[in-house]
Amino acid sequence: MDVPIIAAEPPVYAHPGDAGADLRAAEPVSLAPGERALVATGVSIALPDGYVGFVVPRSGLAAKHGITIVNAPGTIDAGYRGEIKVALLNTDTTTRYDVASGDRIAQLIVMPVHRATFVPVDELPDSVRGSGGFGSTGYQTREEGTA
Repeated sequence: MDVPIIAAEPPVYAHPGDAGADLRAAEPVSLAPGERALVATGVSIALPDGYVGFVVPRSGLAAKHGITIVNAPGTIDAGYRGEIKVALLNTDTTTRYDVASGDRIAQLIVMPVHRATFVPVDELPDSVRGSGGFGSTGYQTREEGTA
């Protein structure tokens, strides 16, 4: 699929078969412990109707430095034509993290999306799960055999 793009440095897939293309910072940013910042990428795209872009964290930044994305995944709608910016968050409690211009800060995943038709009803059909929400499948400690 061809995606029209305006970018000094377009996103690239690091390896064959990768789902996410790397987005790079277009500006330097310094994140103090617990701080967040909206980081420019210099990338604007025109996704075709029926597609969405998801901006997701890079696993290496998260695991090694505690850098994640506040609203992960960030959603790029097909009609959006502005610059993609990434809301980075430094979750480390003691160490500042410096982002240099050109650093890989996130990944862009492009996927097909189906629009739903919401149909009002008086009640929903039954399911095995029902209305069970957070923690509804139970919780056991490690001593009881599960995590």
